[in-house]
Amino acid sequence: MWKNPGSAVAIHPSQLTVGLYVWLEMRWDEHPFIANRFMVRTAKDVAVIQSLGLEGHLYYHPDRSTAEPLPPAPAAGPRTEPEAAQPDEQAALAAEVRQRDKAKKEKRQRQRDAAARADRAWEDAARQTREALLTLTRSPKAAGKILADLSAETAARIAQSKEVLLHLLGDQKDQGPQFHALNVLTLSMLVGKKNGLSERELADLAMAALAHDVGKSKVPPQLFKTSRRKRHEEEFVRQHVMYSTQLASDSGAFSKEALACIAGHHEAADGSGWPRGERETHRLALILALVNRYDNLCSPEARDVEPLMPAEALAHMFKNESGQHDPALLSSLIKLLGVYPPGTVVQLTDGALALVVAPGPEALRPQVLVYTPEIPKDEAPLVELHTEPDIRVAEAIRPSTLPADVLDWLNPQQRLSYFYSVED
Repeated sequence: MWKNPGSAVAIHPSQLTVGLYVWLEMRWDEHPFIANRFMVRTAKDVAVIQSLGLEGHLYYHPDRSTAEPLPPAPAAGPRTEPEAAQPDEQAALAAEVRQRDKAKKEKRQRQRDAAARADRAWEDAARQTREALLTLTRSPKAAGKILADLSAETAARIAQSKEVLLHLLGDQKDQGPQFHALNVLTLSMLVGKKNGLSERELADLAMAALAHDVGKSKVPPQLFKTSRRKRHEEEFVRQHVMYSTQLASDSGAFSKEALACIAGHHEAADGSGWPRGERETHRLALILALVNRYDNLCSPEARDVEPLMPAEALAHMFKNESGQHDPALLSSLIKLLGVYPPGTVVQLTDGALALVVAPGPEALRPQVLVYTPEIPKDEAPLVELHTEPDIRVAEAIRPSTLPADVLDWLNPQQRLSYFYSVED
């Protein structure tokens, strides 16, 4: 549970020392550090901060610091000759500040560009998916072609790209069947790529991921809004698998493998699934069932079911449902998302709060958006923790424990939306 570290205390730049957790009261783009709040770790950090002209705008957090500020410096007198004769040191410090600032801004721009590509691609895919899913019952051929084209394009991009990046998208105002479908598509594609699926197999998996729940349109929607269903209502709900498979088949766009994948998206490796209750061995269906389960735990349709934090959902699947899933595929999903999946609110070891927005190359070190309320969220620092050896995730934080102003700024979405971008 997050604890407010207390108020910041104003200090003079001359009081700086290694071990202070400081707050620079200035815009993030006006200094060369990765965040406005951070631990001072080196003498060079001290020198850079003192060069920024922060008198009256520099604070430290006593509860986050491991040292005390130095005593206030005496009133400044005339500069002595030795103090003035340091042009080389001043030039070197200015060059250091410029280099840090340039590197920071270039990295932030690359991150913004990747996120923007994911947003644009998601919007286009969402429009196509929504149109297809809402018209599959009355125009199955046309809708099937839309899904087939989107699936083929997605599979080709992912199969042929050297690196595929997963992104947590911002607040998507609209609601509709495309949200769950695209989450399942995205995660299924990445798990499939990690497990060596061919482009053809990825295309079949994409088709199934997009259409696996289309049959819910034939079931009264109120039945999905509660987990307390009578036996006949539960049987009706489970028929959505049959309806989805039939609608997909009627379009003529789905291969036998894609149809088998849809039919098995609620089955389990140990035979405990439904509707057949048989041991599922179809690899595409096992991937779809795994990812579908994860997204449903994070964003349940039933209003009386508490959504799990992403990290809780993975832990639940590993501890309580591992027999239902192929072990290699479950391991792939955990490695893909990391210990702290996108959408998780975390507290860092330096005390800062952050929102995980993307996995990192190391499971315990994701990419995070650092809580920096002095600036707009879209300008806030994104920190790749694997590049910051002194900063780690201390713990995951349940959003309900956060103050309202912090929660409003971080704005973790109850309905998480993922998409991908590719690096050729």
